[in-house]
Amino acid sequence: MNYEHQELAKGRWKSLSFFEQMGNVGSEVERTINWKKKKNFQYSQKSLERALELLDLTIEANKNNFSRLRELLRTREVLLDYFVGENQYASTDKKWQNYFYAFMWAARVAK
Repeated sequence: MNYEHQELAKGRWKSLSFFEQMGNVGSEVERTINWKKKKNFQYSQKSLERALELLDLTIEANKNNFSRLRELLRTREVLLDYFVGENQYASTDKKWQNYFYAFMWAARVAK
């Protein structure tokens, strides 16, 4: 697989805490939202692809933690539903920002 985040994919991602991983995913989701608001759908799509790549790395790193894995897979499903699907789950930009903000906050507090 051709990763955008090659160094992270080589193993450095697993050295980050779960909160740091999710905070980084959240940063890419935030970029996706910002580019979408600016009507730059090409950049928004690229940011979403990077967010999904980081989320996939997080899923791989947590594959032995069933409860966390279930949450990650659901997050991926709902994220795709919001940005490229029909938004069946009634997500909003604000809901995604709030969801990932908690991880960013936890990563900072844990340091």
